[in-house]
This record gives sequence, C-alpha cells and structure tokens, in this order.
Amino acid sequence: MQLTNTLLGFVMPYLQFILVSLPWMDKQGGVAYYNPTARGGSMLINAGNGYGEPMNVIISGLSSPAVLTYKGAINYARAAGFSEECFGLHLGGYMSANLGDGNGWVNQTIELRQDYGNAGGGTCFESLVGGNHFRIYRQNGTAADSGALFLAVSREEPVSDHHAIVPNGYNIGRDQLVSAAVGKKKFHGVKYTTTAQKVTGLLAAGVDGINHGIAQDGIVTLLTVTID
Repeated sequence: MQLTNTLLGFVMPYLQFILVSLPWMDKQGGVAYYNPTARGGSMLINAGNGYGEPMNVIISGLSSPAVLTYKGAINYARAAGFSEECFGLHLGGYMSANLGDGNGWVNQTIELRQDYGNAGGGTCFESLVGGNHFRIYRQNGTAADSGALFLAVSREEPVSDHHAIVPNGYNIGRDQLVSAAVGKKKFHGVKYTTTAQKVTGLLAAGVDGINHGIAQDGIVTLLTVTID
C-alpha cells in the first residue's frame, strides 16, 4: 500500500499536466479546443499595461460550424442578449491574445456588449450605464486549428467610471453570460441549444497578472452550441 501511494504521488502531477495539455476530443476525433499555454500561448489577453484579462469562456470547436463563423457568432450572441457595439463604433483600444495556434498575438475578432433586450440599440445603453461585455478570439492557426472561440468576459462600470471592471467582475461576467446562453435560445429564425461544462487547470486562480487587481476563480466554462 505504501508503495502504491508513493507511485501515485509521483505519477499524479504528470498525469494532471497531460490532461490539461491535451485537447478535449469527441469519439470521432473532433477537437473542442487546444490549451493555449501548452503551445506557447496564454489564457490572458494583453490589456496593454503589463497585465491581462482572463479568457474565461470557450465556445467549443465541436459546436455547429455555423456558430463559429463571424456572422454566426454575432447571431448566437444576440440570442443570449449581446450585440455589436453602439452604432458599430469601438471606443478604446483593442486587446490581443495568443491562443497557441501559431498565429501569435492577434487582436480581438469583435467586441460584443449586453444589449438589454434591444439588439438594435441596447448596446448604446450599456456603454452609458455599464453591463456585461466580451471579446472574441478564434483559435484557427495551423498549429492548433480547433475553430473554438475564446471569450474574455467581464462586467464593467458605467462610462462615468471609465468602464472599469466591477468588483469580482470577471467571475460575474462569465456566470451571467453562461446563464443567458445555456438552454434553448432563438434569434433571427435560428434555434440554439447550449450546454455548459466547467473546466479547471487552464487558468490559475487568483490575482497574479490580472488587470485591475481583481481576482478570478480560475474556472473556464466550455459552451457547446448546437443549431437545432
């Protein structure tokens, strides 16, 4: 028994590393995502000040292919209560991410904001009063082409507070997005079914390296979206 415990103590750290480094796969060999950190990338986007913000939601590469396109991601986001920025205008800087796919540091594909029930102009209201928002990054380089969408989600203050992240805003933003997305949703005639799974081991919990000095719990939620 003592020998068994000794062997387990030696093997488990390496086993944990292997499980975190390998991609999530289905029975047909499709890939949900690749761990960016296993290929020289990071789970933190570059906030431009020496700190980063967590990519705390992943839309699985095993989702319906149409969801993972630019227009498809926007339509899906609208089904969950998010839309493009006010009048399509982006205020503020762009943030880049390295998903370990061989593309290096790449700017966000798009930033989407909570639309408060109005996909046409609700994001203008969010820009004023604050709310939830996220940036999307696509893992599609030749070194790790999962097609997955990595989302950096957070809840922010009103414009009067310079859109700073609210206390516990990374965890809150993730959980609110997941709550809005899970289950059956519909937008513009497209019906979606979304399931969620919590993943640990991709992000280190805590405040180290995190923008605004706001701690996060290290949980990444994996969403698998199927068009019905």
